[in-house]
Amino acid sequence: MVRENAGGGRRYAGLAPAERARQRRTALLDAAEDLFGTQGYRATSVKQVCTRAGLTERYFYESFRGREAALVAVYDHLVDGLRSATLNSIAGVARSEFADRGLAAFIDFLTADERRAKIVLIEVVGVSPELEVRRHAVLTEFAGLVAEMWLASEEVTALHRTTAMGLVGGVNYLLVDWLNTGTPQRPAELLAACKVLFLGAKEQLASGSSPARPA
Repeated sequence: MVRENAGGGRRYAGLAPAERARQRRTALLDAAEDLFGTQGYRATSVKQVCTRAGLTERYFYESFRGREAALVAVYDHLVDGLRSATLNSIAGVARSEFADRGLAAFIDFLTADERRAKIVLIEVVGVSPELEVRRHAVLTEFAGLVAEMWLASEEVTALHRTTAMGLVGGVNYLLVDWLNTGTPQRPAELLAACKVLFLGAKEQLASGSSPARPA
């Protein structure tokens, strides 16, 4: 049934145009996430996304400028989920538990659904210079979280930030290896390996020692 609403737009089945547009965008994002995370971004066309969502290409371009814009939207959605899971896990706990709780949440979020890990870690790599800038900003953000919270330093120095970036890169590579080798390692094993990296770095920084300079 079509009805007029107070804003002048038509309502279909009780939904205003803006609500229907949001529903279509959500359906397209769900379809894109599934396809990008299974067959891959480069192997997925706009038409395939629309077919999976049960919509026409007209509605795709109502929500996104193109296929890459849909990938960015999916990536941002997953990063938001990853950030929330990590921050929620350490809310209200002792600082000494940050590493265990935060790392576990980070790894669990990505390993709970391989599609998430594939998109966040592999499918967005090398797509465009603009997306590379976005991806680097995300890595830098998580490195900042490590430096400020997990390394438990009162003053975050350049060494802390650089170390944190290396730790985030290490976790990233371990998860890429987990995907590329057919996920033989269990999430608990990945977590144990990451904890070794983080705790070792934390102890080194706490000791106040620095790498020896070459002669």
